[in-house]
Amino acid sequence: MTNKIAERVSRVLFSAEQISKRAHEIGEQISVDYANGAARDTQRRPPLLVCVLHGALVFMADLAREIPTEVEYDFISVSSYGNGTSPGAVRLVKDLERPIEGRDVLIVEDIVDTGYTIDYLRRGFAARLPASIRICTLIDKVARREIDVQVDYAGFPLEQDAFIVGYGMDYRELYRNLPFIGVLKPEHIR
Repeated sequence: MTNKIAERVSRVLFSAEQISKRAHEIGEQISVDYANGAARDTQRRPPLLVCVLHGALVFMADLAREIPTEVEYDFISVSSYGNGTSPGAVRLVKDLERPIEGRDVLIVEDIVDTGYTIDYLRRGFAARLPASIRICTLIDKVARREIDVQVDYAGFPLEQDAFIVGYGMDYRELYRNLPFIGVLKPEHIR
């Protein structure tokens, strides 16, 4: 059976195998870092991974399984795209279900591009007084950066300004289920 949606991708940038390997490496590094001083929670609770829905769901699921120490997780949803929004406009759609005061928070994102969304989240979380905030993203799309944001863990840097889909990333809510990350053919972008 042919994968009809995969045929809409002009080229694969990162294969399922590359992503799996990178998620493993990042998971190991997170474990080492939190064991060696990144953890600041005075109550010694495990780091709280915060998945930014919907794009980071696939990455977070794989990443969490690759962290060989205890972690907890929660979910948040924001929107930064849509008709009539100004550049940099971000709105909260679904908030966290638990307080983060005094917690070590690791925001897990699918892609950091302009930096507006991650800056919005970091500032909002900082107001809630966590012990620490770190950022983990699968794709660090530096070519589109408009706000200087620190990314602590990046799966893959992406210098080119390509429209990518797959592994949780979408175009109009489609293509999230591709097991790889690829560039969408221009004729499928309307």
